[in-house]
Amino acid sequence: MSLETKLNQYAQLIIKRGVNVQPGQTIILYAAVDEAYFARKVVNAAYAAGAREVVVEWSDQQIDKDFLSHTPIERLEYVPKYEIDKANTLMDNFASRISLLSQDPDGLATVDSKRLSTYLKTKQKALSRVREATVKDDISWLVVAAAGRAWAEKVFPDLHGEAAVQRLWEEILKDVRIDDNSDALENWQAHITTLQEKADWLTSQNFKALHYKNSQSDFTIGLATGHIWEAAISSDKAGNTFIPNMPTEEVFTAPDNRNINGHVAATLPLSYQGNLIENITLDFKDGKIVNASATKGLDVLNQIINTDDGAKSLGEVSLVPDPSPISQGHVLFYNTLFDENASDHLAIGAAYASNIIDGKTANSEDLAARGWNISDVHVDFMIGSADMSIDGITQDGDIIPVFRSGDWA
Repeated sequence: MSLETKLNQYAQLIIKRGVNVQPGQTIILYAAVDEAYFARKVVNAAYAAGAREVVVEWSDQQIDKDFLSHTPIERLEYVPKYEIDKANTLMDNFASRISLLSQDPDGLATVDSKRLSTYLKTKQKALSRVREATVKDDISWLVVAAAGRAWAEKVFPDLHGEAAVQRLWEEILKDVRIDDNSDALENWQAHITTLQEKADWLTSQNFKALHYKNSQSDFTIGLATGHIWEAAISSDKAGNTFIPNMPTEEVFTAPDNRNINGHVAATLPLSYQGNLIENITLDFKDGKIVNASATKGLDVLNQIINTDDGAKSLGEVSLVPDPSPISQGHVLFYNTLFDENASDHLAIGAAYASNIIDGKTANSEDLAARGWNISDVHVDFMIGSADMSIDGITQDGDIIPVFRSGDWA
């Protein structure tokens, strides 16, 4: 099967299975200008599925870098009203979101971290309705990838230009289960069923906490009262199912942000807003980060943690077996969408409403009383390894093995 044919299948998969476009829907597509060729395929597939309109939000990392580096600081401290009005109008219409990731993981590394943090915090607050609609699954939303050149050359440093791009496309398409010998939609249905069985088992156990231990980490994470384990598929406010991430290998839930203790060490780099953060370690006491370190990008890490009070705790605990296909592919993507699906991971910041009983309808104060974390950020980082052991601690204090040697026990 040619690359062109596979890209057409990928666009169809994004629209029909990923965000699951319904007739008459408005779609927002976030894409880099370098990926216009593939973005056009996604737009075409959306209209073929009956979309009312597709609003494309173009970006260019070099232009963003120049803006962040040179505009007056006061410009970074506000978001124009027309941007807020546009975002609010789209959320009023329950517009579905597709984020097409493709840019250089380290492309904003030279931007002053305080300027970047100022801009991101301002924008997160100004566009809070988009974030809230996303974490509550009021809308369908999807994060996927396209093979940008700078990103491809970072992942495959021995290749350059089109050769690197072609190689990265091969990996992306393989990891979203598009191959020469089977139907991608059928592949995804079987995959969702397998992950859901794991999530259902974990929910039925109703663990009070999980204890993690490997050669680098030793910590315990309490789980929110009434937590629900989720896998692959979600439902929006209208009842339409969608897949938030492609690829996905995880099952995940909401921790109790009052009950996290111990030492956590990341096992893969984190790419955050064009900056690489390497060798993260965090120490937790009573649910809060009390110490943070990194060998690269510590200033950016500290800016994340200091976003708000919720950013000093966790909003997601996610299990991914080390034998997962992405892990066994032995490709470091420097991209959380892929690297988190090669590894157990945690998220600093906001919890998802779908991970707690009545989360989509209860008010935030009631959810917070059950340990649900509230923040303007949600940043995943990877902690899994082949020597990871995880025990579930029951409400009665019994111990049930969940992971041994990085795989399901």
